[in-house]
Amino acid sequence: MSDERGDAEEYAAKVASVAPADTLTPADRYQELFVAVQTQRVFADSKTFVDCAPRGDPEHILDAYRAQKSAPEFDLGRFVHAHFTAEHPPASGYVSDPERPLVEHIDRLWDVLTRQPREHPTRSSLLPLPDPYLVPGGRFGEMYYWDSYFTMLGLAESGRPRLLRAMADNFAYLIDTYGHVPNGNRSYYLSRSQPPVFALMTELFEQHGICRAVKYLPRLRKEYAYWMDGSGDLRRSEAHRQCVRMDDGALLNRYWDDRDSPREESYLEDVTTARACKRPAHEVYRELRAGAASGWDFSSRWCGDDGVLTSIRTTLILPVDLNAFLHKLEAQIAQLAAACGDQAGATEFRQRANARAQAIDRWLWHDDIGAYLDYDWAHGAPRERLCAATATPLFVGLASRRQAQRVAATLRAQLLEDGGLATTRNFSGEQWDQPNGWAPLQWLAIRGLADYGEAELSGEIARRWLRTVGSVYENESKLVEKYVVRTTPDGAHGGGGGEYPLQDGFGWTNGVTRKLLHDDPANPVRRTRAGDPGRRPARQ
Repeated sequence: MSDERGDAEEYAAKVASVAPADTLTPADRYQELFVAVQTQRVFADSKTFVDCAPRGDPEHILDAYRAQKSAPEFDLGRFVHAHFTAEHPPASGYVSDPERPLVEHIDRLWDVLTRQPREHPTRSSLLPLPDPYLVPGGRFGEMYYWDSYFTMLGLAESGRPRLLRAMADNFAYLIDTYGHVPNGNRSYYLSRSQPPVFALMTELFEQHGICRAVKYLPRLRKEYAYWMDGSGDLRRSEAHRQCVRMDDGALLNRYWDDRDSPREESYLEDVTTARACKRPAHEVYRELRAGAASGWDFSSRWCGDDGVLTSIRTTLILPVDLNAFLHKLEAQIAQLAAACGDQAGATEFRQRANARAQAIDRWLWHDDIGAYLDYDWAHGAPRERLCAATATPLFVGLASRRQAQRVAATLRAQLLEDGGLATTRNFSGEQWDQPNGWAPLQWLAIRGLADYGEAELSGEIARRWLRTVGSVYENESKLVEKYVVRTTPDGAHGGGGGEYPLQDGFGWTNGVTRKLLHDDPANPVRRTRAGDPGRRPARQ
């Protein structure tokens, strides 16, 4: 472990050098210009404009727009391209080498996916950070919260401690500065977070000798306060922000976003969805934003019985995975408080963790099905749609041995596919549904099952998933964001559905794959090469 006093001084110096954050979002800053650009589709992807860098003072650009927009010859596209630089996605120039085995390919990609804060364009929506950071790839040119944990798994196995340490300090900085980790380091993501996995990160930092987890105890407490804001004043059957008080007095959590306007990075998509609904538009926008906060954007998991996005109702659902991660956060705070001699704090958070474990058993465990299910607190009934989140309580260690055995049987019978673990059983057209599988969900199930002695199923999911990733790499020279896990006549390939095309890269796929191949060094996928030497290599 490194010297804590020296680390603290180095961190303080880095933070002092970070430029003050401009937290105005593009919609707030550019107002009617923003609306015009997004509704008239100046860029094919709504995310492009909110990631643009202005070529001059934003106020002057808005004034110029207001002065010129009514002129007969005014051309919005020409105006935008004259006043903004599209920064996204940046051209890396990287071309994958078909002769390199998969492990070497992943190890080389870390530099391609690394961004330097000193290279941030001025006045853009990027939030400053003290250290270099990893992005997922493709259209995602910023650091994402829960993605980063799964990316870090691979960084650790690739022998990149300096970059892992940089990521640790970046997340500490975000919590110190904003009181929570935003969805991503963009101003338009500040109103929400993502699955709270900082407690998992701190374990990883200590496990790999980056720094002691107790160093981050104040940040863990601060993040916990964010998630539990307002909980102390809730009466039974009331909700506030992320918290819901159940009718038995128990506390559980939901996903939330503090804004109820269209997501700026998906503005036209959200406006279109709201127009197709009979509900007030601001309610729909809040639900879409909360769905994005879940990381599962989007899935029939958050929708009504028809599974259609227009019926989305995320804030009315108490998710299994969110509450499992918060149990882990409570348990981690208790453990670290005890380690630094704070017995009162340790006792308080042990009680909180135990209370949440009991609430999860009471409200989310269903013995008749053999699974943990989300709970619809508005309707007072479980969500009877099984999804891969049911494995998360195993991952954080709060299931009993019998519950773990039941979950294993359910996963095998209902979600195990030829290419890995399916996300749900539903075909909705959304990307977090059939037929797609995602790297983070594979890891949560693989590790959780292994921890409870379900080695056979854990190993089977890992082998099937690696075979899928390896097959696509062999055929297309790249790793991607998500994969089809159902057998198709033309073999394995990347997934589809959702709001945007399949993205290459890809951070959490790289991380989970690298970790799984480290844990299974004899797996033949480790040596997989990308196609034959004569095929054209892929850019990433």
